[in-house]
Amino acid sequence: MDIHVDVVVVGAGGGGAILGLLLAGKGIRTLILEQASGPPHGIRGEILQPNGQKVLDGLGLLAQLPQHAVQPVRHFHFRQIGGQRLCSIDYDELPPPYNRALVTLPHVAHRTVLEALEKANPGRLWYNASFTNVLKRGETIIGVEADVQGKPVRISAKLVVGADGPASRVRETLKIPTRLHRYQDSYLVAILDCPDKLEEAQYFLGKREILGLFPAAKEKLYLVYLIDAQSRDALHTAGVEPLQTRWSAIYPELSATFHGFTSWEQTTVMPTGRTRVRTWVADGAVLIGDAAHGMNPHASQGRMQAMIDATMLADLVPACLAEDNFQASRLKTFENKRRPKVEMLQRLADEEAFFWNTGNPALAWLRDRVFSTIDRNRRLKYQVLTATAGLRETPPFGLLDRFLALGFVPDPRADQRSPHALS
Repeated sequence: MDIHVDVVVVGAGGGGAILGLLLAGKGIRTLILEQASGPPHGIRGEILQPNGQKVLDGLGLLAQLPQHAVQPVRHFHFRQIGGQRLCSIDYDELPPPYNRALVTLPHVAHRTVLEALEKANPGRLWYNASFTNVLKRGETIIGVEADVQGKPVRISAKLVVGADGPASRVRETLKIPTRLHRYQDSYLVAILDCPDKLEEAQYFLGKREILGLFPAAKEKLYLVYLIDAQSRDALHTAGVEPLQTRWSAIYPELSATFHGFTSWEQTTVMPTGRTRVRTWVADGAVLIGDAAHGMNPHASQGRMQAMIDATMLADLVPACLAEDNFQASRLKTFENKRRPKVEMLQRLADEEAFFWNTGNPALAWLRDRVFSTIDRNRRLKYQVLTATAGLRETPPFGLLDRFLALGFVPDPRADQRSPHALS
């Protein structure tokens, strides 16, 4: 073998980088392989939900986020396109200090984690390092083969972690049965100059149309627009003017901002998918983040759940090292703790995509009615908020709550909250 470590992590994304940092802090020999040539670039705004903020705070990194690149947001307003306000969510209902969503400029939180990782584990974050195969002894994974800057490298490890996203090569090599679902919708994402100084998040819902507007630092606006997954070429052919006009019609207050959208270089397209994997573990290997449980972005929890995966797996690894036991049966402890919550969030995200993205007039009417009912019901609204914030272990709505959310009968507990459901 060329390299010997305790843990090799494939992928330095939201979960892999956090895991590498946590293991380095525990003195565990860890190597992180990242196929990109360096820290991420490009257009990708991030919304740090309270549970993600708590992870960063525990690492001492929340206060290190550059304040000029972070915008706290208290209110999220859901509105009907061409109509009324439907519902407003107030993060101030949550217990401090994590009672705001944090909208960051592209990759700010991720770069902060990567910088801390390189300081804590110098020389053990390898860029231009592509995973090619696992190494096995019998049925047990004992390391990986990788292409590092064009050269083959063999790395022995007691544990291989696949943190390489929804199209995980590690998962594929392990031959774990997987169901990958691609939604018919994608999102056009843009970061625009916003001289109008939007202060609160706005989320407009129509018939098969969504426009999300999120205030960011430096007088920027983070914009998300629902598009058909196959429509990118048609949009480019039509040019930017139709979108300028449509967005201005939806929210005239930001017309000047929308007309500052002049080039496709200001945008990127984010495809959406869901990953369901039969098992996250094998003898000597484990999957985390999107490699194990990718979900629709409506849940606002994809990156947050990868971070939580990292913290819980990092807690387990020292015991596995002490026992010299990285068999699937031992690693299953991690999966058993995590799977119920992420599957709950996957189901919630699918329900939201079904109703929020609908082009069916009847479903759109039902969606808007539920939003309006929730707006008048403090209990249900709090349950929605705690789910989005990543603070629940249980679904936000039971069967009775679903019925009450239709608004046809009064809820006798409408003015109550249910903090017992928080994790």
